[in-house]
Amino acid sequence: MRFGLFIPQGWRLDLAGIEPNRHWEVMRALAGHADRGPWESIWVYDHFHTVPVPTDEATHEAWTLMSALGATTERVRLGQMCTCMGYRSPAYLAKVAATADHVSGGRIEMGIGGGWYEHEWRAYGYGFPSAGERLAMLDEGVQIMRQLWTAGTATLAGIHYHVDGAICRPLPVQEGGIPLWIAGGGEKKTLRIAAKYAQYTNFGGGDPAVFERKSQILAEHCKDVGTDFHAITRSENFNVVLGRTDAEVHDKLTWLREHYRPYLSPDVLESRVHEFSAGLLTGTPERAVARLQEAQARGLGYAILYFPDAAYDRSSLDLFAERVIPALA
Repeated sequence: MRFGLFIPQGWRLDLAGIEPNRHWEVMRALAGHADRGPWESIWVYDHFHTVPVPTDEATHEAWTLMSALGATTERVRLGQMCTCMGYRSPAYLAKVAATADHVSGGRIEMGIGGGWYEHEWRAYGYGFPSAGERLAMLDEGVQIMRQLWTAGTATLAGIHYHVDGAICRPLPVQEGGIPLWIAGGGEKKTLRIAAKYAQYTNFGGGDPAVFERKSQILAEHCKDVGTDFHAITRSENFNVVLGRTDAEVHDKLTWLREHYRPYLSPDVLESRVHEFSAGLLTGTPERAVARLQEAQARGLGYAILYFPDAAYDRSSLDLFAERVIPALA
């Protein structure tokens, strides 16, 4: 199994309490720590407003971070989970990604999806198209990006996007273009788009039954469009709260509740803490290894981990690197 690590960028209130002028220092240090460790990749989210509710706390922009992290790391691959197609025109996004690929020496991954966070869509003036429209935008946008990364030019007269001889030079460093991660589990459209274009998928959200169902549907779409299902690596995101003992895990969950308390109403606070306490990878290293081995047996090939306390305390992250990754890598 391969492992990626989310770098805190503020979206999940994971830089709250740290002075804004220190945020980049914290992110850069964690990225460097991952670069020296057993992680294959580092990731950020593509969002503008915090969750689970919008606040005035910082959320740093994903593609700016791609280039910055590409310039300050040497080995790890760099991804977004996931870029929202509707936030940037696809031709422009392809150009940004190609440049970041050069800055990083050919280490960019393109995580891409239809988008869902209505509050920030409307706040930034994008409106909020229907789910069907957003997924049609995704399909057309991926076609444009693939053209630009392989041929260096793109022409498409779509319903949502029109490009006429757009040029992307230089091409990305990576031969054949930047790898595409089609994120989301929409059964009729998103997974079919993934079957047509993706090298990687991302769905499940830590629910084994959901992962199995989406995998079966992806396989059916692959058969329909003539794609090798086994050539697509299936990935999943996991929240992680890890401790050497159950008591240590309890202490970390207590810290998490107090960390969120100033920013969330009581009901939202308890819902958020429960999300972590009930997580598949909350517990001891032994429990995490067993759960990931089960996921691997279901076909999971890539786990991307989110540690809510990484900016403040690296102990969970380092324990995972020391005790969990070697058992599965």
